[in-house]
Amino acid sequence: MTKKYIITILILAAVSATSCKKYLEQAPDQRTKLNTVEKVSEILATAYTQADFATFTEAASDNAEDKGVNVGELNPANQDPYLWKDVESRDTGTPTFFWNASYAAIAAANAALDAIDKAPDQTDYLPYKGEALIARAYAHFMLVTLYSKVYDPTTANDSPGIPYVTKPEKVVFQKYDRGTVASTYAAIEKDLLAGLPLIKNSAYRVVKYHFNQTAAYAFAARFYLFKREYDKVIRYATQAFPGDSYASNIRPWNTKYYEASAGEQEIMFTQASENPNLLLTEAPSSWARSYAGFRYGMGLTLNVALQQPNVTGSNWSGIKVYSVGVPNYKVLKYKELFIRSSPNANIGLAFTILPQFTADEMLMNRAAAYINTGDFTKAIADLNTFASVRIRNYDPAADAVTLDKVALFYNTTDTKQGLLNTVLDFKKTEFIQEGLRWLDIVRLKLPVTHNIKAVNGTNTFITLGPEDPRRLFQLPSEVALSGIPLNPR
Repeated sequence: MTKKYIITILILAAVSATSCKKYLEQAPDQRTKLNTVEKVSEILATAYTQADFATFTEAASDNAEDKGVNVGELNPANQDPYLWKDVESRDTGTPTFFWNASYAAIAAANAALDAIDKAPDQTDYLPYKGEALIARAYAHFMLVTLYSKVYDPTTANDSPGIPYVTKPEKVVFQKYDRGTVASTYAAIEKDLLAGLPLIKNSAYRVVKYHFNQTAAYAFAARFYLFKREYDKVIRYATQAFPGDSYASNIRPWNTKYYEASAGEQEIMFTQASENPNLLLTEAPSSWARSYAGFRYGMGLTLNVALQQPNVTGSNWSGIKVYSVGVPNYKVLKYKELFIRSSPNANIGLAFTILPQFTADEMLMNRAAAYINTGDFTKAIADLNTFASVRIRNYDPAADAVTLDKVALFYNTTDTKQGLLNTVLDFKKTEFIQEGLRWLDIVRLKLPVTHNIKAVNGTNTFITLGPEDPRRLFQLPSEVALSGIPLNPR
């Protein structure tokens, strides 16, 4: 059963979002009469971006390759980002669709906050106020990460940010200012810190579909990793799992997942009952059906690389890669939910459940923070916790990460850089086909090289440098109606 919402958005006129009650508890938009706690909680179900970024960020990253002419599906949402061209398509899985859906989510958060501010007694609303603030902060964070220059604490960060909208829109095409990256980050941090102490898991029937306490800490850890405030990354990532229980909360690739059937793993990966999943969102998206079959994605070269020994001396033998016809490969991470337009129809909408935060990412972000603060011992401990559930029949004596192995594998005497390379390689493999690799690429200004295959099978190579303006995805052309300048090309 689906329910449809028409959300007045904040930069464009309107977009619609459709959802399935089986996955997220949603209710009709009652914004004009948000006069009860229940109604506010219902509108907050739409305060999460109902769009995937993986389609375009994965293609733009070094977790994609050209599989060859006449191999796989050609789709502008996949091809244009791979070639670092502006995506003209407005379909699901495109930068324009993600932008619009993000501001629709922000509109819902702002409607909830406006209603809470007008309530005579806010006591019972406080957990939802915390959720709304953090959801608003997260939507803006993803926007500034994808459409603006990366935050750099050594600079003024005075390049254009993205409009930080905190009030319900009263007119269509209201004028907005992009502000700066610095002002955007300051607003994100303000909302995040105001919302964190208000979050209560008991407010939700299914906590994984909301900014629960652990997910909020995971967002804080990611945010402060971008700000390079590493002590805060460590603090929030440690608070997320009291007693440092990461080992039992990260994804059990080499046991439970390895032993599952293909169908079981496909469903399991995005289940709310899985400990690693901290926040799940739903999106109208064909990513679940398409991610293995696109021309630009995980092909022969990346599959071979995934099977090679890493710094541990072993490979990720617990992570199984499936072929859907060489050279198309995938790790089973998504199961499409198809909603028919009517019971007897053959048409409808495809939905994908997307993990926004996981314990695995937070653990690696903490490891990176430990490295940057010089605590190599704790960083290695986190790396070994991570490795222990990815190597089949893991043996701590043989498979552990050590400083000697790092120096040898990366051919470096720079211990810090070697350990950072280890974290980046672990994350690159773990989050393949999830789109998260792009976050590390922009955060650290990593260059990306893509191959282009000709009809005769020869390869040419193109590189996206650290300062290339194409690293910023383009804003929708319509934003000019609100006085917002596009990214330069």
